[in-house]
Amino acid sequence: MLQCEADIVRGKRVLVTGSSTGIGEQIAYEFARMGAHLLLTARRDQQLKEVAQKCLELGASSARHVVADMNNLVSAQNVIEEARNKLGGLDYLVLNHVGGSGLFGAFRGDMAEVTRTMTVNFLSYVQLTLSAMTMLKESQGSIIVISSMSGRIAAPFNLPYCASKFALEGFYSSLRRELHLQQTNLSITVAVLGYIDTDSALKIVGDKIIMKASPKEECAREVVRAGVLRHREVIYPYWSIKPFLLLKEWMPTLLERFLDKYFILENIL
Repeated sequence: MLQCEADIVRGKRVLVTGSSTGIGEQIAYEFARMGAHLLLTARRDQQLKEVAQKCLELGASSARHVVADMNNLVSAQNVIEEARNKLGGLDYLVLNHVGGSGLFGAFRGDMAEVTRTMTVNFLSYVQLTLSAMTMLKESQGSIIVISSMSGRIAAPFNLPYCASKFALEGFYSSLRRELHLQQTNLSITVAVLGYIDTDSALKIVGDKIIMKASPKEECAREVVRAGVLRHREVIYPYWSIKPFLLLKEWMPTLLERFLDKYFILENIL
């Protein structure tokens, strides 16, 4: 199966957002091992250069980078133009970047934070998708969207983030149906992720929840595999999240009471 996936990806053109660190960095390495042409984007130039160099060492056909701030939708459009100019098209659009203040606590009614988070975590995803749509249709390509269990089950203490993930789920599920009805061969894979051991996640919630973080390397492998095989969704870690998703439909109140026990309130409030 791994060889089959590598054969599918070799020589394909891949844009990975938020690829200077965390899950995005690991996704870039997975595509590199399969011989893809990579365009990496994030806000940090030096880290992007280092990731691009490692991608080349791992076997990428090419690895370029462009610095961009997804709080600016014009910047998001420019990234797609860079993909057009540097790659000549696009086969995989991996939407992984995340924004906001990184705060985890009771909501204080900060509308600026809501606007900022929705712009980076939702509106820029939509802008990138719309700008890349012509290229993706031409290549009959794939979109991989990094979502979260917080996009399926309402979670306290990070309301703007949760809202942005719910918005992603609604938009890309609707877009998938439209593409199907239009008989457009463009796949959309939504990755529903749990608590992953990225540096940012460990820093923000490491002392605030009672839960073991799953490895980002394995997470990236599962996400890339699902995207390459054109699955509609991937859930990781599966057995930690799937029971909660089922309980949400069957016994939502019981689920909320159960999940509430994971929070260390004295470190949050």
